[in-house]
Amino acid sequence: MAANQRPRNPQGNRPPQGGSRQVSAKRRKNSKGKIILFAVEIVIILIMVAVLYLVMTQSSEGPNMVTLDTKELNIPTEIQEAVQDEENAMHGYRNIALFGVDATTDSQLFKGSRSDSTMIASINMDTGDIKLVSIYRDTYLNLASKEGDDYWKCNSAYSYGGAEQAIKMLNMNLDMDITDFVTVGYKGLIKVIDGLGGVYIDVDSEELKHINNYQSTIVDDVLKTSYTKVTDTGSQLLNGLQATAYCRIRYTKGDDFQRAARQREVLQAIEDQAKKADLATLTRVFNDAVGDIYTSLDTETILELLAVIADYEIVDEAGFPQEDMRAVPNMGAKGSCVVPVDLESNVVWLHQFLFDDEEYEVTDNVKEYGAKIAADAAPYLKNR
Repeated sequence: MAANQRPRNPQGNRPPQGGSRQVSAKRRKNSKGKIILFAVEIVIILIMVAVLYLVMTQSSEGPNMVTLDTKELNIPTEIQEAVQDEENAMHGYRNIALFGVDATTDSQLFKGSRSDSTMIASINMDTGDIKLVSIYRDTYLNLASKEGDDYWKCNSAYSYGGAEQAIKMLNMNLDMDITDFVTVGYKGLIKVIDGLGGVYIDVDSEELKHINNYQSTIVDDVLKTSYTKVTDTGSQLLNGLQATAYCRIRYTKGDDFQRAARQREVLQAIEDQAKKADLATLTRVFNDAVGDIYTSLDTETILELLAVIADYEIVDEAGFPQEDMRAVPNMGAKGSCVVPVDLESNVVWLHQFLFDDEEYEVTDNVKEYGAKIAADAAPYLKNR
């Protein structure tokens, strides 16, 4: 089982404080804990990071490593049973939450910043295939607040309760079993990409209009340094700051949905570069970036990963909610939200996409949350 997540409230709107599942599926064997984890800034980062550092320092834990209590991560009982059943579609997968946060200080890696990027990396432990799903930051979901049900933009979960609350939110709303996470901020992402020698990205004319503005913002808010402008379109090698700025681009056709796609693109580009690097390079990269990464993954897990990185491959990527099952109304004080107009259908799609489960039935909890989301959004959708 695995779980993780981190929230963020993009427009600064503060949320109010305050089943059963049947699946027939292909049998999948358990594989020993070799997982791959390329985590994210605004959507990325290789997970090997923390462990390499730990090995070199001969320490079992790093300052930015945490152990989560799986009993407190709101994994539905039906899902816990499903992943133990060798005949179930979810059996044999490792699911990890990847958070890219808008942290401007080191302490905001842990809590207090919104998650510009929230992804689920689902790893088939038999084949090494990885599928990535972006959970759009403005998606209207149950935030899993300590005070009880609290519906708001999902990226605010990380801000109020850190990775633990964000993971709870993902498990509850999506019928997942996430227990691990990797979080990275601007500095961590930039260091990883620079350490790998940059990444190759195809920049189009619309993106060129914005990428340098985002570089300027990151420099002013976080780095306090200079930057090199991107002046041409086409496929080219971007440095860490340029690639991070590319991840931030929102104001083109597709808005935030396209931004999430860019983030997945950069993540895959990082994977390509990491596979070309030797151990000495990876060690240097991770040692340099470890202080800017926050994770629940332990030393043994990361060590196992290092030995088999070439065995893993990102084979598909998508976004949640799906385009034909979402709406984007302005919900008054809560602002513009991405509403899964039928949460149940979206969760069924998610399990089909991640686990090839064509017979998935959502838990009763998902049905309850979906009904609440539909009721809250109805007044804002009636004239659409």
